[in-house]
Amino acid sequence: MESQLKRGLLEICVLATLRNSESYGYKIIKDVSDVIPISESTLYPILKRLEANNCVTSYSVEHNSRLRKYYKITDIGLNKIQEFLIDWQVISNAHKYILGDEQHE
Repeated sequence: MESQLKRGLLEICVLATLRNSESYGYKIIKDVSDVIPISESTLYPILKRLEANNCVTSYSVEHNSRLRKYYKITDIGLNKIQEFLIDWQVISNAHKYILGDEQHE
């Protein structure tokens, strides 16, 4: 898969995971990996970018004598998911066309 497309899909999958509930890195990796492979070295730059773009916020909580950073989706992040879903319809139509599933004049 082309890296730019995969990066965009990963961002949306991370946001979709956070749409359901606040979460932390290891759990996000576990949840997203059920759909598309993701590693720590990929996740944390995505979270940093999403936070810089105000799509998520974060806070830390002590867990087993260590700080665990939790991420929460913002309204901007929710809007990003909606924009993706609209854009995905165009991609889906192109996919059908490439496969020859669409009838064209």
